[in-house]
Amino acid sequence: MPMDPARKHLLSIATRLRPEAVRMLREITSFAELSLQERRTSEVLISFLAAKGFRVRRGIAGMETAFRAEFSFGKGRPAVAFLCEMDALPGIGHACGHNIVGTASACAAAALAGYGKGVFRSGKVIAVGTPAEEMGYGKARMVEKGIFRGIDAAMMVHPSSRRHVAKGYLALHRLRFTYHGRAAHAAAYPEHGINALDGVLLLFNAVSMLRQQLPDTVRVHGIITEGGKAPNIIPERAKAYFYVRGETEEEMRDAVARVRACASGAAVASRCRLTEEEGPYTLSPMKVNPVLADAYRRALAVMRLEESKAPTNRNRGSSDIGNVSQVVPTLQPNVPITSGARVEIHTRPFAEATTKPSGIAGMMEGIRALALTGFELFSDPALVREAWQQKGTLL
Repeated sequence: MPMDPARKHLLSIATRLRPEAVRMLREITSFAELSLQERRTSEVLISFLAAKGFRVRRGIAGMETAFRAEFSFGKGRPAVAFLCEMDALPGIGHACGHNIVGTASACAAAALAGYGKGVFRSGKVIAVGTPAEEMGYGKARMVEKGIFRGIDAAMMVHPSSRRHVAKGYLALHRLRFTYHGRAAHAAAYPEHGINALDGVLLLFNAVSMLRQQLPDTVRVHGIITEGGKAPNIIPERAKAYFYVRGETEEEMRDAVARVRACASGAAVASRCRLTEEEGPYTLSPMKVNPVLADAYRRALAVMRLEESKAPTNRNRGSSDIGNVSQVVPTLQPNVPITSGARVEIHTRPFAEATTKPSGIAGMMEGIRALALTGFELFSDPALVREAWQQKGTLL
């Protein structure tokens, strides 16, 4: 695809943001703030956007670190949102790459706003600070509170080992099980006890057998969060925490019902009382909007970059961006941050890769490609209408 003067100008604006982008990336990486605690991270992004002329509203959707930063060209449409994830993982920092996500979205919004002054006559560029992705909370809560009403398209890039335009995500439901037993001396009076840990262990064994009869697209995985206090005390309480995922919400909910049946059976077998707690939000599967995906592919063509040929329906996780994709045309491409070698997400090597030269190159790719995609939506209003006519597809 040829590089016309308008796109060339936009890319030059995006490229000039590199020193500020690298500074923000390194600062956010050093903070590595956990979900709903992203105070310094949020402030770095807000300060940058405010300096670029964005009007900022803090604490949206009842979350202290969430924000909406808006740059308006005039009344009317489109309203294009770039999503700034911010939180890190316990113990391994930005091993999910949200340091790149937040920085890339903020800079793409700033580049598009900088170009659009005096060019676009209507519409607005919006940067949305979305906390607590690792909890599956921030964007789901924003959807619930109506934050995405009036927005025509939402997008962000996510770091990866590969360059994908359209990558799917699984539906996800969280379950916490607590088994209540009765304490007793494990050697002197074992017959007087009811072992809550037995309930949890039976649950894990039941789920292990259940996996043989689950579809390939279902994932069930859990941890023991409490298993007793001392070997000579029969545990009176034990806890387990499970994620249940599926390609569709129907598939996921069927698996949830079967895991609950395993939990109930384990309670009966161990003579424990069972209590259950669900996560605050169910995460929806990702619906990739084909119109936005095609626009992003054209951006890659302008930049002379090729998409990976690897399958996009494998190695899928879950994200609250799936909830966004149910209410507004949404896109989340992957940008590569490694030099040839494959590095898996949620590992220390992945966290280290985000700030290496290859990671910075991936971040800059995302800034440029997102800005170009947003540019198309402002330049051709028909694309926005077409995006809304397309319901999106599950991958």
